[in-house]
Amino acid sequence: LFRSGLETGSEDIDILPNGLAFISSGLIYPGMKSFAPDKHGEILLLDLNYKDPKPVALRISRGFDIDSFNPHGISIYIDQKDDAVYLFVVNHPHLSSTVEIFKFEEDENYLLHLKTVRHKLLHSVNDIVAVGPESFYATNDHYFLNDIARKLEHLIGLSLTNVIYYSPEEDRKS
Repeated sequence: LFRSGLETGSEDIDILPNGLAFISSGLIYPGMKSFAPDKHGEILLLDLNYKDPKPVALRISRGFDIDSFNPHGISIYIDQKDDAVYLFVVNHPHLSSTVEIFKFEEDENYLLHLKTVRHKLLHSVNDIVAVGPESFYATNDHYFLNDIARKLEHLIGLSLTNVIYYSPEEDRKS
């Protein structure tokens, strides 16, 4: 079933208990065809409570570099203290890996950018699972950063991926 509004693709989805779904869209990989190469990535909201839901692009707060936004994996964290909704987004700006942490303002269909996480252990992040307002597990889908070595990883079938735990207090690799 094709949904209008997802022409630039969808990479990941996470759903709130109330039926609102976040979708990361517009991921561009070097060397792979893009249906909208001049368009930046975005986070779409889809209300699954409707029979024929339409995706709506969420606005993102000022100061965030939307032009290099290249979203991949996403995860939601709901804070039990105040029901605040945090959206964690794997981002690949300029072929690097970061994790962006946003607070979702539901009344305004708005994402408030709180933090960009950069870390040497987060070098090729694919997906993420949020476990706190600033902590998460992330998967690296490659070990090597060099393009030739990455291609060899696939060709030879090396399994050098890993899972990283990150929090502001500690980080560890497994």
